[in-house]
Amino acid sequence: MKKLLYLFLILAAGASLSCGNKPTNTKTANAEVKKGVAPVADAEIAVIEMENPVYGSIKLELYSNIAPKMVARFKELAKEGYYNGIAFHRINDFVIQAGDADTKPGRTKNPMKEGDSGKPNVQAEFSDILYDTGILGAARLGNDVNSQNSQFFITLKRSAGFDNQYTVFGKVIDGMGNVRTIAGVTPKEGERPLEPIRIKSVTIVAK
Repeated sequence: MKKLLYLFLILAAGASLSCGNKPTNTKTANAEVKKGVAPVADAEIAVIEMENPVYGSIKLELYSNIAPKMVARFKELAKEGYYNGIAFHRINDFVIQAGDADTKPGRTKNPMKEGDSGKPNVQAEFSDILYDTGILGAARLGNDVNSQNSQFFITLKRSAGFDNQYTVFGKVIDGMGNVRTIAGVTPKEGERPLEPIRIKSVTIVAK
């Protein structure tokens, strides 16, 4: 019974990584999975600095050999300052998630697509890398596996229900304690913190 309950929680968490909008394309079949390729960290890392010093910083290695399109998008948005001021809008037992432009201060609701950066969606780049603690994954805008855009999530623990279902494009190499501090924030309305937990900047720097 406990195993069934755990499986249900994993599947429920997996379903929560989309934004809740109706997708523009309703493909739900799995994309091709890249198998047997070990992740190779890029020469550059991403550094997330939080507005509130209590939450510190998070350093992420990026895997262009596994998910070149999503890594390129993440770097592009970071260099453009897209993530500055964006909040972690979804926090549960499995992930912390950010990247929705509608969480920026003073932002009015995007009438087109929640979380959309204004750039074309990125196709799925699935691999057999397991969703263990600290994995950086790409969220999507709906059920379409090819609707990745700007949103990302970091796993708090082994989450088998995400395997082969969401693109892995990096991993936390420093600051996992800060990830857990963000994950423990209260109070929340559902999965959304009542007090915004905002990103100050995401920078791409040499190791």
